Amino acid sequence: MKAIVAVDENWAIGHEGELLCRISADLKRFKALTLGHPVILGRKTLATFPGGRPLPGRRNLILSRDPSFQVEGGEVFSDIPALLAAKTDDSIVIGGGSIYRELLVFCDLVYVTKVLSAFPADVRFPDLDAAPEWEAVEEGPVLEEKGLRFRYVTYRRR
Repeated sequence: MKAIVAVDENWAIGHEGELLCRISADLKRFKALTLGHPVILGRKTLATFPGGRPLPGRRNLILSRDPSFQVEGGEVFSDIPALLAAKTDDSIVIGGGSIYRELLVFCDLVYVTKVLSAFPADVRFPDLDAAPEWEAVEEGPVLEEKGLRFRYVTYRRR
């Protein structure tokens, strides 16, 4: 299983239920990496998508503690074991914070967009640079869009 995430320089990923910033190139990369693959996300992350609808072109595996939660175009799971039984090796965890914390242990690769700025945040991703079980195996050049500098880094579990 893999994960994909955009973080700021403090490994922050969100503030008050929203992304810290939107970078068009990163959103295109996200689409390219996830299209055709199952994506794993939480109900709160789903709510941030246009119309609160699952992403098209992907099998949406949604984790929710609400047993009555249903959404057209998505498969809803109320616990991690049921979700893990349904996922496939090419599944990609896409957030939010609690979903990353629960499922990162099952991932062997993480695609990170590192935004070279700090933002006000209330949700963080684990610092993979400080985690001995992870190593950066690919690091792209610094890019810039609308004044935001960022780079793509791929981490692999050791």
